Amino acid sequence: MIIIGEKINSTLKSVRPSIENYDTAAIQKLAKRQAAAGASYIDLNAGMFYEDEPERLEWLVKTVQEVVDLPLSLDSPNPKAIEAGLKVNTNGKPIINSITDEKERFDEVLPLVVEYNTAVIALCMDDTGMPETAEDRVAIARRLIKKLSEAGVAHEDIYIDPLIRPIGTGSHYGKVALGTMRIVKEEYPDVHVTCGLSNISFGIPARKLMNQTFLVAATANGMDGAILNPLDKKLMTFLYAAEALMGHDDFCMEYLTAFREGKLEGYLPK
Repeated sequence: MIIIGEKINSTLKSVRPSIENYDTAAIQKLAKRQAAAGASYIDLNAGMFYEDEPERLEWLVKTVQEVVDLPLSLDSPNPKAIEAGLKVNTNGKPIINSITDEKERFDEVLPLVVEYNTAVIALCMDDTGMPETAEDRVAIARRLIKKLSEAGVAHEDIYIDPLIRPIGTGSHYGKVALGTMRIVKEEYPDVHVTCGLSNISFGIPARKLMNQTFLVAATANGMDGAILNPLDKKLMTFLYAAEALMGHDDFCMEYLTAFREGKLEGYLPK
């Protein structure tokens, strides 16, 4: 599973002051903790600072790169902020988070993907809005994959996000997301399928329980990447188990290693 660590995000009340005050130590500590917990990428978001987002995202990239060598995910709808981060990136191939099939956004973000040779998260959304059915989302995914491929983006650098909407606002949204994942992965096995996992539980109680259960269901339906909190030990425990059950962990080696290292919540090696 490709784990995109979500914690350095200006929308989080516990993190926003650290970005606002340019608190290097706090940001670097959070980056190192996510790396140690198993993150594959560190996601960076400064979007709450509308007036100087490019400057702050650039600072986040420089700050995180000083202490971890993981590639970064640059999370912004603002092409200027994304490019500011890309210009100072030195940690290998980053992910642009994100592009959509909305004409203006696609036309602004695609040149950055091509020029800087990045991977990209592509949301199943177009100028008509957020589709209500899996069929409509898959249709957008097909268009996005076709257009990105024609621009020279390899399938393994494309991450399709089916758009996770809270099930508290529509009981069908879990099923729609899972159906979209399954079809996309079946049709495009080399394309990654990802999502912002915790969006599924927004607005309902016991969110962690819902996130854990959705992680297992999504893994069973083709998700091979997730934007999540790697510091949630129980969530990571479910991830190791789900990967093994789905045959993504040869001879359960990652699961066994996690057990021996005490990473499975509630289970300590003897």
